Amino acid sequence: MRFVNLLFQRGVLIAIVAVAWLLASSRVPSFVLPGPAKVWSALQMIAHSDSFLHDVGTTMGRVVSGFVLATLIGTPLGLALGSSKRLAVFFEPILAIFNTVSSAIWAIFAILWFGISDATTVFVVFMTAMPLILTNVWKGAQTVDHLYVGLAQSFRMSRLQILRKIYLPTILPYFFSGARLAFGFGWRVSLVAETLGSSDGIGYRLRQASDLVQSDQVFAWTALLIAMMLLLEAGVLKPLENRLFRWKTTAGAN
Repeated sequence: MRFVNLLFQRGVLIAIVAVAWLLASSRVPSFVLPGPAKVWSALQMIAHSDSFLHDVGTTMGRVVSGFVLATLIGTPLGLALGSSKRLAVFFEPILAIFNTVSSAIWAIFAILWFGISDATTVFVVFMTAMPLILTNVWKGAQTVDHLYVGLAQSFRMSRLQILRKIYLPTILPYFFSGARLAFGFGWRVSLVAETLGSSDGIGYRLRQASDLVQSDQVFAWTALLIAMMLLLEAGVLKPLENRLFRWKTTAGAN
């Protein structure tokens, strides 16, 4: 019943947005705000183009590569900072700088260093996602109860066993929260990087359509991006979160 009510609410919301969009587009030139029918036609044309799968796959590959690299580097660094106050105090100013610099600035640096290449987008995604993952893992590691760590040491558990059996269950919710946020930001900043420093991908096609004042294609690519993000959220990230943390639901029920 709750699912049906939620589905009904979403349907009403979509209908309201569609009607408002249709009314607004009828009062302004199409190059300013194309109507739903024109955007749908543009979306069909894009989907049947020869470069569509290549552009989508290229952007996805760049985002995933930058995200995986950020996870592989940010997670152990976050654990190190969370388990050592000296390291945390020493590196905290550097982390603050990383969190302050915008993705557009990283994109400019990437173009200077890597030129027009895949590395440009991967680097920007990495520099945006890594501080988020690092910070969340760091905060999660700080919540580990040192009583459990001392008890594990008294039983002569190895450092790896302590990390796996005590630290990992504690930081996993923090990591997943940071990873979801980082992946979402990674998608957005990849478009910035591709707009400035790529010759293919979704960001490049958006810039191309904008330069040619093809507003219907700009809206079509944007709608496609939103649909892809919603599918990833509902089809991959949310089920994965429910599977990883179903023990919380079980514990709460008991």
